[in-house]
Amino acid sequence: MDHDGRLPATVPDAVAAALLAPLVDHHCHGVRRDELTRAGFELLITEAGTPAPPGTTHFDTPVGTAIRRWCAPVLGLEPHAPPAVYLARRAELGAQEANTRLLRAAGVVAFLVDGGRGGRELLSAAEMGRLGGAAADELVRLERVEEDVAQEGLTVVGYLDALQDRLAARAAKAVGLKSVIAYRYGLDFAPARPSRGTVIAAAGRRLADPKERLADPVLLRHLLWTAVDIARERGLPLQFHTGYGDPGIDLHRSDPALMTGFIRALRPVGVPVILLHCYPFHRQAAYLASVFPHVYVDVGLALTSTASGSAAIIGELLELVPYHKLMFSSDCHGVAEMCHLGALYFRRGLTRALAARLDEGEWSPGDAARVAHMIGSGNARRVYRL
Repeated sequence: MDHDGRLPATVPDAVAAALLAPLVDHHCHGVRRDELTRAGFELLITEAGTPAPPGTTHFDTPVGTAIRRWCAPVLGLEPHAPPAVYLARRAELGAQEANTRLLRAAGVVAFLVDGGRGGRELLSAAEMGRLGGAAADELVRLERVEEDVAQEGLTVVGYLDALQDRLAARAAKAVGLKSVIAYRYGLDFAPARPSRGTVIAAAGRRLADPKERLADPVLLRHLLWTAVDIARERGLPLQFHTGYGDPGIDLHRSDPALMTGFIRALRPVGVPVILLHCYPFHRQAAYLASVFPHVYVDVGLALTSTASGSAAIIGELLELVPYHKLMFSSDCHGVAEMCHLGALYFRRGLTRALAARLDEGEWSPGDAARVAHMIGSGNARRVYRL
């Protein structure tokens, strides 16, 4: 929608109302509570993790341009404000006021927050909800729980027992579980549950050097299957990062199609598998969602990263994905601008996709309004039992 609240294409009133309705952001992270320097801010608007080359800026990216265009008015500036002016205004308002304005501008009614990325400098789930004027719940990152347990000086048996107990305790207060095995190994992992003997041997190696982050494929699979058991018992979905991410990922090994064996193994278990982000493998993700009843998808991270190009991605996803399998997420992290932009480009992209189908007579206005509601909030409410 435009900065004055209008949608970018002409659609019937009922469809516009559904597109502008509050969203459930089913996967996001906390944003920074502290004041940021320009260098610090620029590092948070890129997945590169490094400063831009000398003489350049991360504002000269799709995300940077989008911030100047769409976030500037939220902070009381004219659209396309120069980076220095934008950051000066952000500093003048202070981190809390800027976060509050940007989070609320997203029009989110519930945040589901993965708190496994970062530390105390990031807002908690409860703080995200308070500043954003929304409900908030926690997503438990499996690998973060394991790394905490690994450093407690336990025996192998004590480690394995504590890992299961800790995951179960955390899951009791959460709405979903999340794995970043794509970063730690890749999605081409063996799908079967590992044997007890191989797990014990791997745990012994792990505890000999517990300060390293978990990368052993046997323990990663054990962690996943432990999570599957807990998720089945508690009726929770299991999220996976797939596709685009920071330099820690090997992109060719983050294609969700590589998980087909594991997805197939989970079908009789009934645990929902949610493929996050997916780009540039969103068509593969759409296929998986179309043939497996327990698979769901989003393109969260891609929406802000591709900015004005995100409409084409949403259109490609809708070529095949069942409408009851698609959900919205912003993958907001670090700065609240990502939340606002994620919601904005979701609404704009979905508007264009629906308008094209309406213009072609493919859909009725009632169909378009119903699908917009499902994708924006209804599917997430059902899957996460909100």
